[in-house]
Amino acid sequence: MFKKLFGKGKEINKDIKIYAPLTGEYVKIEDIPDPVFAQKMMGEGFGINPTEGEVVAPIEGKVDNVFPTKHAVGLKADNGLELLVHIGLDTVQLNGEGFEVLVESGDTVKVGDPLIRFDLEYIKNNAKSVISPIIITNSDQTESIHLEDVEKINEAVKEIKSDFDNAVQEQVKEATRQSTPSNQSSSFGNRQASGKSFEQLANENRIIK
Repeated sequence: MFKKLFGKGKEINKDIKIYAPLTGEYVKIEDIPDPVFAQKMMGEGFGINPTEGEVVAPIEGKVDNVFPTKHAVGLKADNGLELLVHIGLDTVQLNGEGFEVLVESGDTVKVGDPLIRFDLEYIKNNAKSVISPIIITNSDQTESIHLEDVEKINEAVKEIKSDFDNAVQEQVKEATRQSTPSNQSSSFGNRQASGKSFEQLANENRIIK
């Protein structure tokens, strides 16, 4: 996430965090495959390679601009920060196909509010790239911008997921040990032999909901 600090002379709250508006993989701004963004011509920021087709509000504020082609949305925070969420690259050429806008200019939004839904596969197949830049368009007015250590955040997420997967497997093993060698046990064992994951088996047997 970004922390943006405005210079002196601003009477409003100067400190703001920007949360990820998309689920996916973090991409350094320099690695975005478009020189307009990679060379920071539009401002400081980062990219996300999305794994889900929904954009949510990364800040509290107002919708400043919804592009007619539905591929991008501009937001403005109460402290003056201006943020652009641009879905994919060269997606303006899609003329709105594959996008569903859920807000209008002037709407007030909170962090996590849905802004745009899009067809991820359609964009992958019809645009230059699905990598989506998130840009502070008035970053030239900032005193400093700090990017949290994304790699450490990603490692923490992986560790949590690994712990969860291990817990699921232990629960399934314990449930298997407690079952009798009857038809029920045989049925569970046959499913396990089918190559399904422990989590799938757990869900099918209502061990974990």
